[in-house]
Amino acid sequence: MKEDRGFERRSFSIICSDCGKTSDVPFKPIEDKPVYCRECYQKHRPKRD
Repeated sequence: MKEDRGFERRSFSIICSDCGKTSDVPFKPIEDKPVYCRECYQKHRPKRD
């Protein structure tokens, strides 16, 4: 059972910088940085070694 620690999960509506689709993200976007929907983020995600 997960304990409630008083944190409220917020989401912010965005328009994907790649495809233009509306989506929600769990962080407040910075205005001059691109933000992507889940699908486009997979294309831009840094590669892990």
